[in-house]
Amino acid sequence: MGNVLDLSTVAKRFRFVAILEAFTWAGLLIGMAFKYIPENGNEIGVKIFGPIHGGVFVLFVAVAIYTAIKLSWSWLTTLLALVSSIPPFGTLVFEWWAVQSNQLAELSAVKPAAQPALSES
Repeated sequence: MGNVLDLSTVAKRFRFVAILEAFTWAGLLIGMAFKYIPENGNEIGVKIFGPIHGGVFVLFVAVAIYTAIKLSWSWLTTLLALVSSIPPFGTLVFEWWAVQSNQLAELSAVKPAAQPALSES
């Protein structure tokens, strides 16, 4: 997966925000668990992660549209990217698919096969 904090290209920024969106989903889900699983639970997790997740969600949508324009994604790929932000952890699934289907520029580049060691005769 490489260095997640490397934001030097459009594809790497997309990956970072996709992972960040998934983490905020996890925080929100944990907060919701603490709110609802004990009958009169604590709402602090939702109060903290709700706005954070909302902000990162909007950031993901903006970055997905920007990435779609810069990398010339089709309408279908762009729509899949936007829809991936709705279910929990969908952005991670989309990011994996985009790398596998050569949609994320250098992240999708085929790595050269390792050269066999030269034997000395």
